[in-house]
Amino acid sequence: MFQKAKLSFWQIWTMNFGFFGIQFSFGLQQSNMSAIYKYLGAEESEIPILWLAGPVTGLILQPIIGAISDGTWSPRFGRRKPFFLIGAICASVALLFMPYSPSIWIAASLLWILDAGNNIAMEPYRAFVSDILPKKQHSLGFLMQSFFTGLGTTLANFTPAILISIGFFALTDTMDNGIPVATYWAFFIGAFASIASILVSVYTTKEYPPTPEELAAIKAEKEHGNILTRTWKDIVTAFKEMPLTMKQLIPVKFFTWYAMFCYWQYLTSAMSLSFFGTLDTDTAGFKEAQVLTGQVNGSYNIVCFMVAFALVPLAYKIGAKGVHFFALILGGIGVFCIPYLSVTEVLFSIPNPFGSGATPIYTLYLATIGLGIAWASMLAMPYQLLAGSIPKEKTGVYMGIFNMFIVIPMIIQILTMQGFVYELLGSNPINVIKMAGVFLGLAAVFTLFIKVKRKNQVVQ
Repeated sequence: MFQKAKLSFWQIWTMNFGFFGIQFSFGLQQSNMSAIYKYLGAEESEIPILWLAGPVTGLILQPIIGAISDGTWSPRFGRRKPFFLIGAICASVALLFMPYSPSIWIAASLLWILDAGNNIAMEPYRAFVSDILPKKQHSLGFLMQSFFTGLGTTLANFTPAILISIGFFALTDTMDNGIPVATYWAFFIGAFASIASILVSVYTTKEYPPTPEELAAIKAEKEHGNILTRTWKDIVTAFKEMPLTMKQLIPVKFFTWYAMFCYWQYLTSAMSLSFFGTLDTDTAGFKEAQVLTGQVNGSYNIVCFMVAFALVPLAYKIGAKGVHFFALILGGIGVFCIPYLSVTEVLFSIPNPFGSGATPIYTLYLATIGLGIAWASMLAMPYQLLAGSIPKEKTGVYMGIFNMFIVIPMIIQILTMQGFVYELLGSNPINVIKMAGVFLGLAAVFTLFIKVKRKNQVVQ
């Protein structure tokens, strides 16, 4: 029986390095797109629908790319790596042109391209871990992705603030369309990071060729119809045979990602209103809130990659289910408390590495501790719970379907927030952030209903 070789720490590091560029791109999107839309003239109530690109492209592309990559093999390019390259090229092009958007619809169109590229590259990355690593190293592989998620999004979020702190640009320097110059350069750096990091993984990691039996199965499938027909059949069959663990994770994923989409869409506006008393994009307060959004998001991602590897032994000790429950509780508390914290009360100061003087650390950053722990867990523990319960030959399609449980809640969030929830919350972005905290707590409660036989062994 074929045994996968145990890889060294650095081999696992390089195979997952491409995740850094993908997440750098996502980090720029999370912290800047709402502000970009507002600079281009969008109303507060229009923000959710303008974020539709991400979940829709994910819903359509992730299961399709997963199923197609399961049935793909090229002796020269491999199984998953061609998708990494195609996705990275699309994302890099969109990042380059995004800050030049002259109108809302151009920015929204580029976001569709950006999200399509990121989804094409990211979806096979989950299956990449299951393809190459032995089962005992799955936790390390997925948590390495959490580490690069933290690192990539942290640098993406802090890049505008760093450029301003160094003195390259002033906070109020803007392009003709009103978008800050620092934002443009952050997107330019992201375009380079996206393609460069993927190339490192592609050229340093070798995929296992399919066994003769797997090749015969791939060939037989190709003879049974065109690729779209086969893909659709694979997805339908996978839904019918969905493992129990995957079904039990559905409500956990729903409340988690509904909450996170609320957080990303409304954090800038909530902090601008809570801390600076304005939603006017022409004010210094709003621009400060945009930079602060990057710093807050960057801070929780610092926490994410600091704790990511600590979650590995903890998951072995108390189980992935227990880790995920406690992490989501901490995240919910952190998000809920954001409007009650401060950007004037200083906890302590640290030397400014990019300029003179000291950088104050405000009480606001206490929220990032809980959110960072939750973020590290939500990017790894559900996949750890799932990985042992799905058939090897259908890893890609099941990972794609599992990722649908991320994007469907996002679509529901957009439709409900746009339809009635925002008005129900008093048309106040601060209340949206509070609701996000409550929903993370509900996700934690539903985690308790996942049945396990013993630590880290899921019911199949």
